[in-house]
Amino acid sequence: MGFFSEFREFAVKGNVVDLAVGVIIGAAFGKIVDSAVKDLIMPLIGRAVGGLDFSNHFVMLASPPPDYKGAMTYEALTKAGVPLFAYGNFLTILLNFIILAFIIFLMIKQINRLKRDEPAAPAPEPVTPEDTVLLREIRDALRR
Repeated sequence: MGFFSEFREFAVKGNVVDLAVGVIIGAAFGKIVDSAVKDLIMPLIGRAVGGLDFSNHFVMLASPPPDYKGAMTYEALTKAGVPLFAYGNFLTILLNFIILAFIIFLMIKQINRLKRDEPAAPAPEPVTPEDTVLLREIRDALRR
């Protein structure tokens, strides 16, 4: 079998295609969760703790360049190459991960529950070899 035909056989197998679909859906789902955390949850948490914007909480580890005239925000300083200890951004990403992991946990739990609810197929009757059947008949005939 040639290299390319072997690769084609591998690439079109059901598991590979299912994995590719899962990765694409996972990336899109990750963006949804990221937006939910960044645009919905973190502003509510920030409001609850006094109007804090977590994305702009950082500690500068070095001074900006002397000719820097931009804003002192996380995005602007990062673009200027200033090293930052961005704990606010880390908290946002950590919350994003926790929510995503929790949702995946619930999905897996539901899938496992559905798998258990499926009735098990009855096991086929074992086929007894013919010589064993004949020996049993001889045994039963001798007992009479």
